[in-house]
Amino acid sequence: MSKEKVVFPDVIYPNFNLIAGVDEVGRGPLVGDVVTAAVILDKNNPIEGLADSKKLSEKKLAFMFDEIQQKALCISVGRASPTEIDEINILQATMLAMQRAVEGLEIQPEFVFIDGNRCPALNIPSEAIVKGDARVAEISAASIIAKVTRDREMEALDKLHPEYGFAKHKGYPTKAHFEALEKHGAIAEYRKSFKPVKKVLGLL
Repeated sequence: MSKEKVVFPDVIYPNFNLIAGVDEVGRGPLVGDVVTAAVILDKNNPIEGLADSKKLSEKKLAFMFDEIQQKALCISVGRASPTEIDEINILQATMLAMQRAVEGLEIQPEFVFIDGNRCPALNIPSEAIVKGDARVAEISAASIIAKVTRDREMEALDKLHPEYGFAKHKGYPTKAHFEALEKHGAIAEYRKSFKPVKKVLGLL
């Protein structure tokens, strides 16, 4: 198979037209789904400014999210629930969510780049790229879609349970989050296999 370099100089792209990038957001939080996205970009409609979602401001993320929605050939979001995370662990749940994102694409890719150091089980050739969200345009796009999707879900949960501060910490284990969890207990959306949640529930 011949290869050619495109987009980012240190990643070798396979010689396929339909390449998907996959990334996840939400492995570290104590609450909510782990969310993944798979994105196939349109080579004829490039998107300027793609970058690791963690490096972008909320305003820039929202702008890029809309542009990716408009210009990408195909986008799919996958997820695994807190219950699934508790049953099979966060790593396996992340792999499952990535599978779901790829399987949900309406256009089947010929090749898939996965952010990280391992690939989920797929029926399509794939390659894991460490720090791929900063090195592969398709993964950068996927990271933005996944992050904005999950952040908005945390903001919606915050409206239902404002006492936890989900809109601020997005479910990640901050000091303020620990204090709210200790004070108010764990609602259904918490990952009960995670140690801080176990502690509050008296399971340690």
